[in-house]
Amino acid sequence: MPSAAAHPWRWIPTLYFGQGLPYVVVMTLAVVMYKNLGVSNTEIALVTSWLYLPWVIKPLWGPLVDLLGTKRLWIVALQFAIGAALAGVALALPGPQFLRLTLAVFWLMAFASATHDIAADGFYMLALPQRGQAAFVGVRSTCYRLAMIAGQGGLVYLAGALAERLGSPAAAWAWVFGLMAAFFAALAGWHAWALPRPAADRPVPRGPAFWVDFGGAFAAFFRQPGIARILAFLLLYRFAEAQLLKLVTPFMLDPTSAGGLGLRTQDVGIAYGTVGVTALTLGGLLGGWAIAQGGLKRLLWPLMVCMHAPNLVFVALAAWQPQGLGLVSAAIALEQFGYGFGFTAYLVFMLLVAGGADGSKLHKTAHYALCTGFMALGMMLPGMWAGWLQARLGYPGFFTWACVATLPSFVAAAWVRIPADFGRRGD
Repeated sequence: MPSAAAHPWRWIPTLYFGQGLPYVVVMTLAVVMYKNLGVSNTEIALVTSWLYLPWVIKPLWGPLVDLLGTKRLWIVALQFAIGAALAGVALALPGPQFLRLTLAVFWLMAFASATHDIAADGFYMLALPQRGQAAFVGVRSTCYRLAMIAGQGGLVYLAGALAERLGSPAAAWAWVFGLMAAFFAALAGWHAWALPRPAADRPVPRGPAFWVDFGGAFAAFFRQPGIARILAFLLLYRFAEAQLLKLVTPFMLDPTSAGGLGLRTQDVGIAYGTVGVTALTLGGLLGGWAIAQGGLKRLLWPLMVCMHAPNLVFVALAAWQPQGLGLVSAAIALEQFGYGFGFTAYLVFMLLVAGGADGSKLHKTAHYALCTGFMALGMMLPGMWAGWLQARLGYPGFFTWACVATLPSFVAAAWVRIPADFGRRGD
């Protein structure tokens, strides 16, 4: 595409902002919305955990994106589909069957978003030369984080302010989802014009060899040495965090009489969605720098301690129930910074599994997709029972359990094998 519209700055920021926002909607905004609408913690944790499933199984239909149509067409069509799903949520909210109807639409949105991830990442590699891919990797990551701030921060704040003005949380959230639907329709129109048309973006020729290679990629993943250790690490590293994350927002919104902090919805948008995500991003940047200096093997345990120890913050918040937004925001920032810092170890470990110690392993893309699937499974299963557990233990008991539940991740880390200096810059 010879026009200026093909320049990467015209489409990479918007593409990855659009990639991050539906994930935030399904995983975070849905939790806040259902809490505002009076759904119990048990139901919220169960039903929203199931929404991880499309990201768990997306490697199964990933080849269809290669076989049918171009990545460019997939991106534009899926953004229109996400916009239609957002409009469907807005229309379903005022009705008496809002929970059932919105969940059905969220399911469709989750599948569309997971497929959009495949198409967007594939298009990124086709539309840019290798040097350009490296140059813009920070831009795409930053725009994805900005989508998290916009969703968890700005949209949550807007929903809270509208609820106070309109006197109806359902009407407020309907307006929020309606605005997002219009945004995604505009985004799809923008990308229909702005995305380049790389010559390499064409369907993969279909034939029996493709399916043989695809099956071989799966088989090679499960045949690699130490696969039991690898799967244990992928599934258990965030065992505690998967449970805690489902109840953080309900804990902040629940009244003090129910053991919560009694914050307004817009306060949650500031503390968790803006301050927290900013701290999460900074922690991730520092974690990546630390691994580049010392290597993953040497820093794995310090990173894990930094990730899990801040869970004690929620034990303290549940015990004391402070009312000041500044104090709560500082506590959330501490926990999220530690989480972002320690989570980088998991991301680097996935690169090791996908590419091998020297980066020469075949099927790197397929194996990384499988790692992300197990990552999502490790978040989905523990999160499903988190609400039920909290209802029986109360918030102080539940957050204490979240600290105890970090032990399986330490056991998995002790069992896993990591080459010396892997991830260290220059080695």
